Amino acid sequence: MNKNQDIVKLTEQNVASTYGRFPIALVRGKGTKVWDAAGKQYTDFVSGIAVDNLGHCHPAVVSAIRKQAGQLLHVSNLYHIESQSLLAQELTRHSFADKVFFCNSGTEANEAAIKLARRYFFDKGEKGRREIITMKDSFHGRTMGSISASGQKKLHTGFAPLLPGFRYVAFNNIQAVQKALSSKTCAVLVEPIQGEGGVNLPDKTYLKELKKLCAKNGSLLIFDEVQTAFGRTGKLFAYENFGAKPDIMTLAKALGAGVAIGAMAATNKVMKSFVPGTHAATFGGNPLACSAALAAFKVYTKAGFLEKTAQTGDYFIARLRQLEKSFSIVKEVRGIGLLLAMELKQPAGTIVEDCMDQGYLVNCIKQNILRFIPPLIITKKEIDGLIEILAQSLKNLQPA
Repeated sequence: MNKNQDIVKLTEQNVASTYGRFPIALVRGKGTKVWDAAGKQYTDFVSGIAVDNLGHCHPAVVSAIRKQAGQLLHVSNLYHIESQSLLAQELTRHSFADKVFFCNSGTEANEAAIKLARRYFFDKGEKGRREIITMKDSFHGRTMGSISASGQKKLHTGFAPLLPGFRYVAFNNIQAVQKALSSKTCAVLVEPIQGEGGVNLPDKTYLKELKKLCAKNGSLLIFDEVQTAFGRTGKLFAYENFGAKPDIMTLAKALGAGVAIGAMAATNKVMKSFVPGTHAATFGGNPLACSAALAAFKVYTKAGFLEKTAQTGDYFIARLRQLEKSFSIVKEVRGIGLLLAMELKQPAGTIVEDCMDQGYLVNCIKQNILRFIPPLIITKKEIDGLIEILAQSLKNLQPA
């Protein structure tokens, strides 16, 4: 039995079976590469599910973690934390937001957004405004509040009763939102691009139209940018691609470049409803996580970094579209930046296995959609290597 098998057995004996794990244990990473316990190298096109945007163990992030670990790990939010204040300053400086609330994950950030939206109208004396419109195929997290907000029935199964006050409408359908809006609507919550839902992109005007509808109805607009922020789409925030600013935005994943941290950012007008006692997170914005995030943020905002990411994304999607033209089994290629998908006309699980055998990690969602979310530092040579494996796998699956 090799080291991978030893760890797999240990996991199966002691860890909850909430993931369908592959039979390898990743023990080391550097840049775009990871190694399993048996020493096999893989090129990573999953990035810890859009977390490791800077690759694995980025020197600036590692240095910041080491330095902070020797100074201060936790003191609680009863006191001011310098790295937290500096990180909030950077987030507000580079976005629409005026204030930031820190937590530990994307689902916590969305919980905070849900609470803030409802509390905002409570404070305004509009206690009947408690309903939030979300989208079918959306994904906002795994807590009771965030699965209630998510428009996927599979996430709801076995957890009834869900949190009331959510209405689901079709994504990228302005008429559906317009029809659902009412005097009870406190907010519309939407991912600018649906990641877990299949890498579904909106029309160019969709988010702008949502903004207009919300303003006309007196409702808030919330963008869930947990998966799409920090360069993933070629911009620091995905909303910049569509020319529409929200009232509230949720962040996590790549914010800490591998260290757990979440954030909910909002305008002063809205955030004023969060006062002492309304919301909190014990570990939210702790010195270690904020120091790591600060180091990562400096890389994301370095001159030319985002532009290069966009160029790499253009190259990658062009290569995928060559496969689309060559193989009728490919239904569609779509995406933006380095958030890309190839939808097949049949299950894609064997392609994931083929890629892993050849030393490439890719992700499959909804059984037939290959999602590509590599580190933003991925090279054209590494993309070409993956394309070769995908071509062979598609050839094997292609009907004669």
